[in-house]
Amino acid sequence: MKHTDIKSLFYDAQKYVRKSVTVCGWVRTWRDSKNIAFIELNDGTMLKNLQLVIEKDKVDENLVKPALVVGCALKVEGDFVPSEKNYYELSVTSLTVLGGCPQDYPLQKKHHTLEFLRTIPHLRPRTRFFEAVLAVRSGLAFAIHKYFQKHNFKYVHTPIITGSDCEGAGEMFRVTTQSWNAKYDKEADYYADDFFGAKAGLTVSGQLEGEIAAMGLGKIYTFGPTFRAEHSNTTRHAAEFWQIEPEVCFCDLDDIIEMAEDFIKYLIEQVVVLCPEEIQFFNDRIENGLMDKLDHVIKSKFGRITYTEAIDVLKKSGKEFKYPVEWGADLQTEHERYITEEYFKKPVFVTDYPADIKAFYMKQNPDGKTVAATDLLVPGIGEIIGCSEREADLEKLKAAMLKRNMPLESYTEYLDTRKYGSVPHSGFGLGFERMLMYLTGVQNIRDTLLYPRTVGSL
Repeated sequence: MKHTDIKSLFYDAQKYVRKSVTVCGWVRTWRDSKNIAFIELNDGTMLKNLQLVIEKDKVDENLVKPALVVGCALKVEGDFVPSEKNYYELSVTSLTVLGGCPQDYPLQKKHHTLEFLRTIPHLRPRTRFFEAVLAVRSGLAFAIHKYFQKHNFKYVHTPIITGSDCEGAGEMFRVTTQSWNAKYDKEADYYADDFFGAKAGLTVSGQLEGEIAAMGLGKIYTFGPTFRAEHSNTTRHAAEFWQIEPEVCFCDLDDIIEMAEDFIKYLIEQVVVLCPEEIQFFNDRIENGLMDKLDHVIKSKFGRITYTEAIDVLKKSGKEFKYPVEWGADLQTEHERYITEEYFKKPVFVTDYPADIKAFYMKQNPDGKTVAATDLLVPGIGEIIGCSEREADLEKLKAAMLKRNMPLESYTEYLDTRKYGSVPHSGFGLGFERMLMYLTGVQNIRDTLLYPRTVGSL
C-alpha cells in the first residue's frame, strides 16, 4: 500500500507540510478525551513518533475507538501540519486498523527492563531501545562495507561449514546429517558415512580461507557470522556473532596497526553521522558521556605498548588483580581495562605477545620468544581487535605447527600459500557486536543481537 515513511516527513518536512499524506505504523501510546484523541505512531524508520490528532467531529468515533490500543497497526490519512510542541503532527481525516492488538500485549508500559525483554525477543524490536540498537547495527554494517570498498578491498564470502577450527580459535559446533543414535566402532567410520565424508563444523573464523583469497586478490575482507561453542555466560560472549576479518598482502604489523586505528575512527565518525538520533538516545539513557567518549576516540592518537612493557606497568600499578600478572600469561579483562581506563585513558595497541599464547600463523619475532601480534584494547570493553602479521616463511610456519602437534597434512592448501609466491601479509579480526557495544554503551552482548544464541538459549 502506498504511504510515506515518518522519517521522510520529518527530514523533508517542507515537501509535505500542509499536504494530505498517508502513513502506516504501530500505536506506541495514546490519550483520549471527550472531543479529541492523540496517538503516538511509529513505523520503525526513526525513533521519533508522529503524533496523530483525531478530532472526533471529523472522524467517525466507531473507527477511532479500536485504534486506541497500544501495539495495534494503523493506516492513517491526514494533513501534515506544524506543531509548537512536536514540530509537526498529523491532523487525521481517516484511519484504518490494519492489525488489532489484544490487552495481553506484553509491551503496555513505556519502560521495561532489558532482562524482561530478553524473554520476548520476537517483540522487543518494537521498543525504542531495540529500535535504536538495530538502527545503529544497520548503520555500522553499512560503514564497514563503505570503508573497505573505498580502500579497494574485495568482499569475499568464506565458508560457514568448514573442516578447519582455525587452530583452536574456539570450540566448534559439529554439523552432521547422522542419526543421533548412529553406532560405529571407529570415529573415522562415523565421519566417513556423514554428508561430507569428513568431520565438519560451523566456522569459528574465516581467516585461513581469507588469507588464501588475499594471495590472489591482494586486499580482501570477510564480514559474516561465526560460531563458538564455549559454555560461557559472560556479558561479552555469544555462540553466534558476526566478525570482520580483513587480510592485506604486502603489509607488515605497523601497516595493519595504522589501518586498524583508521578503521575504528572511520566507523565511529560514520555511525555518528548516520544515526545521530540513536546515539543521542544512548547518551541520554544508557551511557552518560557516550558522545564525549566517541569524540575523544576520534581525536586521540591511540596508545602503543609492548606486552612486556604492559606486564611491567601492571606490576607497578599497586592494584590487586584477581588474576596474577606474570610474563607469559594472557592478559585478562581486568588487566586490559586498567591499561586503557587508568593508565592510557584511551584505546591502546598491545604488541609483541609471547608466541606460546598466540596462534601458529603469527610471524615470529627475531627474539625467538614473541610474535608480531597486537590486540587493540578500548576503555569499557577490553580487547576489541585481534591483529597480527602472518608468518610468510614456509619452514618457520611448519615448525610452529609441529611444535603444537598439528597435522600438516590437514593444512596442505594453507601451506601452499607459503610455497607458491609467499608475501608478507597481515590481518585482524573485529567482533561486530563488541564494536556495537562500544558505540552504544550497551553492556550485554545479548542486547545487540536480534536473537542472541547463548548456552541453553536457542
